[in-house]
Amino acid sequence: MQRRSFLKKATLGAGAAAATLSAPGIAQGLPTLNWRLVSSFPKSLDTLFGTPEVFAAALRKATDGKFNVKIFAAGEVVPALQVLDAVQNGTVECGHTASYYYIGKNSAFIFDTAAPFGMTARQQSAWMLHGNGMKLMRELYASYNIVNFLGGQTGTQMGGWFRKEIKSLEDLKGLKFRIAGFAGQVLAKLGVVPQQLPAGEIYSALEKGTIDAAEFVGPYDDEKLGLAKVAKNYYYPAFWEGAAGLSFLVNKKQWDTLPPSYQAAWEAACFQAHTDMCAKYDALNPPALQRLIQSGAVLRKFNNTILDACFKASQETYAEEAIKNPQFKKIFDDYRVFRNMEAQWFNVAEQAFAQYSFTKKL
Repeated sequence: MQRRSFLKKATLGAGAAAATLSAPGIAQGLPTLNWRLVSSFPKSLDTLFGTPEVFAAALRKATDGKFNVKIFAAGEVVPALQVLDAVQNGTVECGHTASYYYIGKNSAFIFDTAAPFGMTARQQSAWMLHGNGMKLMRELYASYNIVNFLGGQTGTQMGGWFRKEIKSLEDLKGLKFRIAGFAGQVLAKLGVVPQQLPAGEIYSALEKGTIDAAEFVGPYDDEKLGLAKVAKNYYYPAFWEGAAGLSFLVNKKQWDTLPPSYQAAWEAACFQAHTDMCAKYDALNPPALQRLIQSGAVLRKFNNTILDACFKASQETYAEEAIKNPQFKKIFDDYRVFRNMEAQWFNVAEQAFAQYSFTKKL
């Protein structure tokens, strides 16, 4: 009896000792990595630049400090709009950006960020995670030696800051408007002269009159950029960004070298950062909008005549691009079917609730 008890304790003790020894052994077997991430955004924008910081902290914690990512703001390593190139070419291991900045390479990149009259943040996340979105975007990025991951959501954006009121379609003609991505092509059909500028250059361009209007994200970021100081008319909604998804981009060769546990930690950290961004905007935009109005900003809504013309121009632009670019057509065909189905459901549930409930104050 005593012998059996002794053997049992000895066996358990040996097992416990083995477990104690094996954990550090496993940790010691994993490499210490120090990667560089380039951002398309300046440090002053703590929502956009801050999202990679949330990601890097989560990744470091999940790997016991062994997988470290150092973040560089726009211009520190590469210009703001060259993040994709830097990752593709292996200049850096990874980046954080808005993929629609790169429509000059392939117009299909818009679907990773925002499409005119497209989906909201929740709908786009549903398409990416439970529709074909991520699969289709991974196929597109593969031809650029890149693996993409969800990297944040701004939610529905504002329509931008204008020096003069926009009362009719005539007011759009010749308007020099800082606007990113595919929406510039749409508005060009209505006479707008689109300008693509990184965040750090918007204020000075608007102040000097190089541009007549500018959109960026929403109240919190727009306040930080000081846009209300140089243009008072603040328009909504941004028909071109019912949602705007950001992405983490990783060089494919570098990704393939990672141990599976590091890949899993990376993906979990991406999800944490992705969720955090939209929640942060939803918390910070309402008080920021109040401050902007109190300081003199005039809130204005695009009228339906303008929105109807923009919708028509969007439909035309989609059709034209689908003819020119087979990759665009493949993704758009899937995107629009998913978007239209989502619209039916949200009209029944979300919109019906919001249209009544949000006219009341608790």
